[in-house]
Amino acid sequence: MRTIQRVLFAIGITLLVVYFGIRLQGELSSRLSLLVFHSAHSSSDKQIVPGVDFDLWSEKRIAAFKESLTRHFSPPKAVLHISKIHLEVPVFEGTDDLTLNRGVGRITGTAHLDPDSNGNIGIAGHRDGFFRGLKDIQNGDTIDLVLADRTMSFVIDRIQVVDPSNVSVLQSGSVSSLTLVTCYPFYFNGSAPQRYIVHASLISPAPSEGASTKQNVSAVDRQRQQEKTE
Repeated sequence: MRTIQRVLFAIGITLLVVYFGIRLQGELSSRLSLLVFHSAHSSSDKQIVPGVDFDLWSEKRIAAFKESLTRHFSPPKAVLHISKIHLEVPVFEGTDDLTLNRGVGRITGTAHLDPDSNGNIGIAGHRDGFFRGLKDIQNGDTIDLVLADRTMSFVIDRIQVVDPSNVSVLQSGSVSSLTLVTCYPFYFNGSAPQRYIVHASLISPAPSEGASTKQNVSAVDRQRQQEKTE
């Protein structure tokens, strides 16, 4: 009987994880669908699109972003949120041109978008698009990385400008961290010669509604087990 209960409990937990994962992907897909609609009906290059502020963007990047909305993408892995600069952008895997036109991308070889994996998560974005607002942030500002089952919060502790060959900024340290990378200077004609690096350390991964539900279910299950053995 206990074996059956454990199997049913495991199935229940799995269904909860799947449900909240699908809900997050559905929400992100809905937002992107709205972007496609408004972009297609835009009468101005800087028409306001829900969730995206084009005020700082270059005309070239606006056009590339709108074109990317017509292309198929796998669901984003997370959402990067920086309240200081009113930034909310989907995080995809990889850093190819099409991906960075649509959102920002995890740099291959850095830590995965997983709250249980220690390391340094590297995320890249265009300086004339989503990441142009990084010019206005400073040490002490916070960054949220919203995953399927929780939100990882980071605090900025270092901002630096380095040469493109300096990959040491992506190395892992003793604390789980997040590193944002974009080209520099922000306003530069042609290929920017340097890289703007924003390093932030993990504060705490806060469980979302899905994770909280799983914790509550686990507590109830433990209580029931104790009652049976008494």
